[in-house]
Amino acid sequence: MVASLESSDRSPVVGLVIGTEDATPLEFWVGLAPDAYLQLDDVVALERTLPGPGETVRIFGVVNQVRARFEGVERDSDVFHVAEATLPAETSRAALIQATRFEPEIFVPPLPGQEVRKASDSLRDEALFFDGMASRVPAGLSRDDEPIYLNLEFLDGTRGAHVNISGVSGVATKTSYATFLLYGLFHSGVLGNEANNTKALIFNVKGEDLLFLDHENTQLSESERARYGALGLSAGAFSSLSVLAPPRPDDPTATPQVSSRISGVTSFFWTLHEFCRDELLPFLFADAEDDRQQYTMVVHNVAHQLARATAAGDGAVSIEGQVVRTFRELVELIEAKVLDEDGDGMRWAGRSIGLGTVNAFVRRLWGAVRDLEHLIRADVPHPERHAVRFEEQVTVVDLHNLRDRAQRFVVGVVLRRAFERKEKEGHARPLQFVVLDELNKYAPREGTSPIKEILLDVAERGRSLGMILIGAQQTASEVERRIIANSAIRVVGRLDTAEAGRREYAFLPHVQRQRATIIKPGTMLISQPEIPIPLVTQFPFPAWATRSSEAAPSRGQGPDDPFSGL
Repeated sequence: MVASLESSDRSPVVGLVIGTEDATPLEFWVGLAPDAYLQLDDVVALERTLPGPGETVRIFGVVNQVRARFEGVERDSDVFHVAEATLPAETSRAALIQATRFEPEIFVPPLPGQEVRKASDSLRDEALFFDGMASRVPAGLSRDDEPIYLNLEFLDGTRGAHVNISGVSGVATKTSYATFLLYGLFHSGVLGNEANNTKALIFNVKGEDLLFLDHENTQLSESERARYGALGLSAGAFSSLSVLAPPRPDDPTATPQVSSRISGVTSFFWTLHEFCRDELLPFLFADAEDDRQQYTMVVHNVAHQLARATAAGDGAVSIEGQVVRTFRELVELIEAKVLDEDGDGMRWAGRSIGLGTVNAFVRRLWGAVRDLEHLIRADVPHPERHAVRFEEQVTVVDLHNLRDRAQRFVVGVVLRRAFERKEKEGHARPLQFVVLDELNKYAPREGTSPIKEILLDVAERGRSLGMILIGAQQTASEVERRIIANSAIRVVGRLDTAEAGRREYAFLPHVQRQRATIIKPGTMLISQPEIPIPLVTQFPFPAWATRSSEAAPSRGQGPDDPFSGL
């Protein structure tokens, strides 16, 4: 049943449509009553009765601009005379409304003098299309602490998929918002019984902030806890978490390389057998510019030869009768094979490949040894315990201690395995979310690379497979266009002024582009397909720890636990 505007006690009249500015179906001005005000992002509603049969059209909109000025003066300096009461003038306050919805869809302008109400409750839900969302994901709160939602159908692949988040590093809180979205998905009930089997893979690229998602935040205030309640969420930590970190270099026991978290962390690496069998060599050459080099042909030829290796126990391999147990030994063997002009060189490097190209490949391969020999090995018992698996609801793969080349290798290999896993399942549910920051590094606008090809596959085919990308970057203008274009939901935090002027942000109205350069951390602009204008939202302070100093003891931890006193 549709509520009447007049019958809504919580939707008071705030002004009248003015007649000195054109009113159109797209936007119109409202003169504000002396005892009322509107601010940016407020939602309003009005009704217009049409001629003839008297059908009523309900018009909804969002405040896009607010102005105040003197009426009855001509010069700027007259303001001083008005202030001294020597010149009469009236203060005029007006708000520019951008229309969002017409019910029914008869696109007529409001008439001057019609009452305009501030929409709340069911009227606000109707104005912002929340009433038609069968499954709503908490996206944050308005400036009045009213809930804002995303339509799950544009997130889970039903009608669209993928989220893209842009903003200045350290200020835009991109990763914090991504984890907030995941928390809402897992704890709001929107996924129903699927929530327990839905997985999230998070690549941690900066510091150790994401290693404590399973610890409640001791700095969460009661007021912030209440904001979670306004969204229908209970404030807490992620209940199911697996933390994976690279092993310390030169450590024969593969101890995880983390400093702030002592327990609950597993090191990860790949065995030489996996490296050869799965043809992972191209991910050592994952820079976007590498594919323009001739030695990429050598890369694929060598990878094909390595795939013929046989297992030699504990992750080692036997290649043409030679047992290899370390990554350095493998590189030495490859070098000998590709440079063997009289024997295996043509077979391993490829036909008609010049010596200069082979030497370029060898130099590049040796350059990877220092960065990756602790990640590709066969010297640790029970290597299967160090595999990247997706057993918990959330899996955090820590990259921040790795050099750039090692980061690319890990991201590429883990993403490929996650994608292949979803392909083999043969059905989209349960969903697999992937959170990846610095998207411009892994999927740059120019060039190609193995990682970029996987990310394009995720962006273009992930919707049907149930693999959803939540990508983030400082500059969307530097990310592959097809990845941005396939993101149904776009989120913008604080932007650099020059970046805000790029055409990638054309979906933001001019005023919101300006605001994006000054908004505070915790405020985001969200665009989703059903709502014609982006909504400004604020999300609560994280209820999970973002550093060791905030971490409360996990459930079941004893007094001897290193975090028990925090």
